[in-house]
Amino acid sequence: MKCKLGLAQINTVLGDPEANLARHLALVEQARQQSVDLLLFPELSLTGYVLQDLVPTVAHRPAADDPLFAPLLEASRQLDLVVGFVDEDSRHRFFISSAYLSGGQVLHVHHKVYLPTYGLFDEGRFFAWGDSVQAFDTRFGRMGMLICEDFWHASPPYLLWLDGADVLLLSSASPGRGLNNSEHLESARWVEHINQAYASLFTCFVAHTNRVGYEDGLHFWGGASLCDPNGEFLARGPYHQEALTIVDMDLNQLHRTRARLPLLRDERTALVQRELNRILSGQNRSSGR
Repeated sequence: MKCKLGLAQINTVLGDPEANLARHLALVEQARQQSVDLLLFPELSLTGYVLQDLVPTVAHRPAADDPLFAPLLEASRQLDLVVGFVDEDSRHRFFISSAYLSGGQVLHVHHKVYLPTYGLFDEGRFFAWGDSVQAFDTRFGRMGMLICEDFWHASPPYLLWLDGADVLLLSSASPGRGLNNSEHLESARWVEHINQAYASLFTCFVAHTNRVGYEDGLHFWGGASLCDPNGEFLARGPYHQEALTIVDMDLNQLHRTRARLPLLRDERTALVQRELNRILSGQNRSSGR
C-alpha cells in the first residue's frame, strides 16, 4: 500500500482561527488537486503558538457542530487531515492538541503530554498536561501522533511503537536557535537527528511538519520531513518559508525493513515492565544473580 503524504509548513496568524482555517482549506484544495491522501499540519496550526491569555478565546471542540471543525471535517471526506488546535474539555481545561480527521469523522485526538516550561517556553502556565499516548487505526494502517516536546522524550514514541503504530506523525512549532552555519540551525539539526533515530530504532515511518514565520520574537524554521524505516530521509521541505512538500510513503517498506532487522520481534516488553516496576518502587538494583 502507498500513501501520498502532504507536509504543510505554514505561517499561522496568532489568535485568529478563522484566518488560519481559510489557509488550511486553501491547502486542502491544493493538496487534493495533487492527489494527496494525508495532509499534516504543524502544532497549533489553527491558532498560533504564543497564545498566553488568548488560550480560552481560541479553544474549540473537534466536533461536527463546531464552526471551526465543521468545514475541516467536510474537507476530510476528500483526504485525511491532521490539524493542530486548542482543545477544551468538559471541565474547562485547555490542551495543546492534534486531531486526525478522516471521512468526516474525528478518528483520534492527542493532547500534548510534555509541556516545556523552561528557557523561552512557558506552556505549563497556560495549558493542562495530556495523560494518554495511544496509537489508532486509519485507512493507511495504525498510526500515532505526538506534538513537539513529546518526541524529545523517549517514552511516547516507544509506547506508540509497542501499541502498533507503524507511522509516527510529529507536529511542532519549533523555534530556531543556535546557528550551525548560514542555513542550518542547531535546533533543526537536533530535530532531524531525533526523527532519524526514531525511524531507525522503531523501524517505522516518521513524518514531521514544523511551522514557519515569526511570532512574538520567535522564528520558526519549517523543514518538514519524512524518514523511512531505514532512517533515511525520503523528503525534506525548505527552511524559513511556507511550503507544501508531497512524498509517496510506500508502506511495504515496513515488511522489507523488519524482515532484515527484526527489532520489533525481539523487543522484550515484559522485561521493560518488570524493570520499570522495580525502578518506580524504589528497589535497589539486583547483584545480577
